[in-house]
Amino acid sequence: MASVLVASNRGPVSYTVRDDGSLAPRRGGGGLVSGLSAVSSEDSVWVCAALGEGDREAVRRGVAEPGVRMLDIDPEVYADAYNGIANSVLWFLHHHLYDIPREPVFDAEFLRRWEAYRAYNRAFAEALAEAADEGAAVLVQDYHLALVPGMLRELRPDLRIGHFTHTPWAEPGYLAMLPDDIRTELLRGMLGADELGFHTHTWASAFEACAGDLGRTRVRAYPLGVDGDDLLALAHRPEVDERLAALRAEVGDRKTIVRVDRTELSKNILRGLLAYRELLTTRPEWRGRVVHLASAYPSRQDLEVYRSYTAAVRDLAARINEEFGTPDWQPVLVSVKDDFTRSLAAYRLADVALVNPVRDGMNLVAKEIPVVSEAGCALVLSREAGAYEELRQDALTVNPFDVTETADALHRALSMPPAERTDRTKRLAAASTALPPQRWFLNQLEALRGS
Repeated sequence: MASVLVASNRGPVSYTVRDDGSLAPRRGGGGLVSGLSAVSSEDSVWVCAALGEGDREAVRRGVAEPGVRMLDIDPEVYADAYNGIANSVLWFLHHHLYDIPREPVFDAEFLRRWEAYRAYNRAFAEALAEAADEGAAVLVQDYHLALVPGMLRELRPDLRIGHFTHTPWAEPGYLAMLPDDIRTELLRGMLGADELGFHTHTWASAFEACAGDLGRTRVRAYPLGVDGDDLLALAHRPEVDERLAALRAEVGDRKTIVRVDRTELSKNILRGLLAYRELLTTRPEWRGRVVHLASAYPSRQDLEVYRSYTAAVRDLAARINEEFGTPDWQPVLVSVKDDFTRSLAAYRLADVALVNPVRDGMNLVAKEIPVVSEAGCALVLSREAGAYEELRQDALTVNPFDVTETADALHRALSMPPAERTDRTKRLAAASTALPPQRWFLNQLEALRGS
């Protein structure tokens, strides 16, 4: 039994099966893992889903890391809940990504998948109810588990329940595309919590506008920051030093525009590349003097729309290189693979950081690059990123759909006097580290216990 419980789709550890049949655990990272470290493992339990065959085998063998409980949910139920609803419906709603003339279509197949989403959430609610001490604090994470608070409230009315959404929240007109009964079920599921958390006041207000007078749950903004010391330690490991030296050899004495993203539709990588191409077209003085270092981690490649988007990123980068490249200058150095070491090296090398999502819950890259950049960097930031609320005073902010404005902002960033860039970077780094993960987590826990 535990007095503090966290629930999330992905847990802090995953398992693979070695050739000899033994299980190899791998610890994860991220803000939530760091945040929970502020609580004694003797008093806490993390409930998560078994995501792969290694995880499911660990559950079958009764192997578990201290303080972690994995749920072996039927793979078909999990696929329908995770890809069929969470990633193909809720993610698209909250990020306003639908191609409206064609999508969404809410039919019998959607309703079948929604039942799987209910079952997936019910499994978490039952596991939390079983593991929680009397009056325990439960912090449920993200849109995958939006129904858990309401279900858990019915099972254990004694618990203090919080839910944090790491994405934006859809505007009322967008959420209204859901069938009326499903939309009400989603909102009532969330409103089963004592407290709801979002990264920004904008997303919190959007939820309140959608919920109307359905409930009186307290809604707050908790903007997640980065742990500057940990990030700098990661960025100065020997393997990062080696990768940095290799990048410097490729870049030479040219300026760098750095972006690091998943190939997620909301990240707006294609318009960022188009803006860079327009910069080279309209400002020919930058040809041969700048390199765009783009890291694009493949994301959700089991969904065709993501595979085609990833291919489009590769193709556009290749066309820019073909159009503008010379024997001694490649305008875009793109890496379409999961390579955190290269990303950290690029952070250190950054003169300009490009973060232009069409809609983003927070976007920690916007906070990480100013902390790590060695010469200081100018931040070109979308007004639709959650980080905009905190960083807008010292960033060059853009409309993410306006390619020409973004190209102009890149020119201003590249032309920024060194003293101004240094001053802006210091202020950006201070704002970015103001609420590191442990404090972010503890603030929510303290508010929940005091509610």
